[in-house]
Amino acid sequence: MTGTEVLSGRVSDRNGPWLADRLRELGVDLAFTAIVGDRPEDMEAALRFMAEREMDIVLTSGGLGPTADDLTAEVVGRFQGREMVLDEALAERIAEIIKPLAKRWPNLDREAIRVGNVKQATIPAGATVLAPVGTAPGLVVPPLAPSDGPTVLVLPGPPRELQPMWADAVKTDALRTALKDATTYRQQMLRLFGIPESEIAETLRVAQREGVELDRLEITTCMKRGEIEVTTRYEPEADSAYQELVAVVKARHGDTLFSEDGSSVDEQVAALLREGRRARSIATGESCTGGLLAGRLTETPGASEYVKGGIVAYSDEVKISEAGVPREVIEAHGAVSAEVAQALADGARSRLGAEVGVGVTGVAGPGGGSEEKPVGLVWLSVAVDDAPKLTRSVNLPGGRADVRDRATTVAMHMIRRALVDPDGP
Repeated sequence: MTGTEVLSGRVSDRNGPWLADRLRELGVDLAFTAIVGDRPEDMEAALRFMAEREMDIVLTSGGLGPTADDLTAEVVGRFQGREMVLDEALAERIAEIIKPLAKRWPNLDREAIRVGNVKQATIPAGATVLAPVGTAPGLVVPPLAPSDGPTVLVLPGPPRELQPMWADAVKTDALRTALKDATTYRQQMLRLFGIPESEIAETLRVAQREGVELDRLEITTCMKRGEIEVTTRYEPEADSAYQELVAVVKARHGDTLFSEDGSSVDEQVAALLREGRRARSIATGESCTGGLLAGRLTETPGASEYVKGGIVAYSDEVKISEAGVPREVIEAHGAVSAEVAQALADGARSRLGAEVGVGVTGVAGPGGGSEEKPVGLVWLSVAVDDAPKLTRSVNLPGGRADVRDRATTVAMHMIRRALVDPDGP
């Protein structure tokens, strides 16, 4: 991944994870990901590093624009021992793409545009051109001889340009040749909520003692948004070992294992709210999360079918006037309390006409905490139809952003639980 803006952290790398998933689908084992700045010597060093480790394919993203610091095509051409040549047909195609800009901004420097056009159309001799989505073409640059090193796939940096180009890239003869020995992999994910990662480490030790062939499985555990993801990659003939692992996890963590197929709690909540005759609408009353829960509920496509809306009631006066929280409840119990969370759930449900109401109130920090109500204390309540409310408190670690984000995860799991068993405790 090239780009000083990515290396410095000003822009997050969105291409690396996306490409890793696409490679896995093709049976390609991703060995390294490197992020380098826009310095030719650093790009060349990264290419040499990967070639020395006998990689079959190297992917690059970024550095294909018209400006002087966009040097990826030139660096890759030099690395592969190929002369840089102007592709006239490509230059004409880029010129056609650029034409509308001249109409929109008539005072643009036409000579600068021409020079940039030529630069983007100057490519390593023998490279296969991938049609540009923006103005930057992709390139498949094989070595001069098969034994000379890896095939290099050169892709643009903007994800909106890189992703549509991928399908064309994998159809090229050069890349198909490089992929001919790819392995077939399966990848499965288990998701758990409510246990520490150390428990999974112990479960893997138990599985090994019970004879599960863990050496046939590539297992990765990750804490994400307060949940544990257990991702397992394996070749098809190791499926029995994976099923044995799942059986051990279910036996030890049946109460916290909420997804065996990799589906997220967000997807499960959406499915439950849409569910046939039991379909319900939902509304939120939020204080410390400031609308993040409503935002998370609406991240799922089609959320307009069941999300009524949300009330962000940060101040006590707004809790009273907009969410319908009785003043005497706040005065008696404080804004961060079970009673206020329940009143927010009821208020959101009644004010917005939903069957499900969710209330969240807490101390996100870094200030505002007390011995009785420390930073990280969050009260949540879910009201579903006429069933008893599901209400609980959590003490969440981390800074302000962590507390707010994890509170939404807790809320999503409470919504799921309330929908699965509305009459439960």
